[in-house]
Amino acid sequence: MEQMQPCCTGAEAVINLQPGSSLPISYHPLFGPHDDLLLLELDENLLPEVLNQRVTIRGHPDENAVLCTQSKTFAIKFVGTSNSVFLVPPSDCSAFFDNSQNSREKNNDQKSTASVIKVAGGALELIVVSPNIDKLKSLLRENPFNTEDVVEMEEIGIRKTGLYTWDDLLDKVQASEDELMAGLQTLSAVEIGGFWRTVDENYMGMILKMLLHNVVLNDWSFCSLDGDEVVKVLESDGFSTILARHCLSMFGSIMDGSRNLWKLDERQVCVHFVREILRKGKWKIQNFMAEWKQKIPEGMKPDFAMLDNEVLTEKIGVDIWVRAFSISHLPSTPADRFSVLFKERAKWEWKDLQPYIRDLNVPGLSAESLLLKYTRRTQPNADTEPIFTSR
Repeated sequence: MEQMQPCCTGAEAVINLQPGSSLPISYHPLFGPHDDLLLLELDENLLPEVLNQRVTIRGHPDENAVLCTQSKTFAIKFVGTSNSVFLVPPSDCSAFFDNSQNSREKNNDQKSTASVIKVAGGALELIVVSPNIDKLKSLLRENPFNTEDVVEMEEIGIRKTGLYTWDDLLDKVQASEDELMAGLQTLSAVEIGGFWRTVDENYMGMILKMLLHNVVLNDWSFCSLDGDEVVKVLESDGFSTILARHCLSMFGSIMDGSRNLWKLDERQVCVHFVREILRKGKWKIQNFMAEWKQKIPEGMKPDFAMLDNEVLTEKIGVDIWVRAFSISHLPSTPADRFSVLFKERAKWEWKDLQPYIRDLNVPGLSAESLLLKYTRRTQPNADTEPIFTSR
């Protein structure tokens, strides 16, 4: 076979190898296991992110490391190969051995060779995974903002335990920056004094009730609230600007950004009062509906369909009872989610199960695949609803 021209050495000799030609290989003077050298397989979309150092490895000693870009999280898995993969360093390899060795190799390399420094048994692969939102949820629940914090808001120099800045959360939570921000929004967290926190439900309820009181007092419309005016009034009632705006964003949606016009979200407001009612325990459905109707502001209509992932019903004797079972308290990983669900009920009808799993998002797995993996489906005949039990 045609041989390479002399004077090409190291990786350059391999890169310049022409089709149909051959190249002798030899052991590099520093040949060995070199556990600090690993192959990483990337697709073309990720390559620029890695080459431009726009990725971060995240994870603590008790966690499996993940690689994060700005928008995605990837599990890192080692995949072995039955083929021998030779790692050949560049000819200018002063990083691997000293000048005397370099000089000796140059004297011996009178023809093109590839000096193998390591035989790799496989490569690292990246697999898109969901962010660890459960870890974020756990951290934020350590110290929710409550009435005691109102007094201490001006004590900037004092830092309580269980408070986390954005950088703290990035360090502790295995998620990309975009996923972390989305998780904070899902958990209704707000940045107060540089720390990201959830707000105690009772305290947020105080702000909401004052907002609703002012809606009636000032004859405002639920569908057209002036955001600036709402915040100003809540400030005069003793609430901070940050929490006044946070209340508006939790229980409303912006209708016109240019004029800062907001609309209260009927479902969010109604669900808040359901959670408040059910903290006292389970209720007979008739009593529950009457209490709910009394709690919500006039003009809003309680609809049991609003509660498809907030409550469960059970028949005891001739009565139907309602009790709290909110999706917000369930794990976000499929295995843990299904485990909790089947501890709650051994058998689920689809109409009851679906609201509690529709938010599960596992890259590469459809909803049907999740059901096949974690449940058994039984359906005696085509006219009956399917029943799901634990696999």
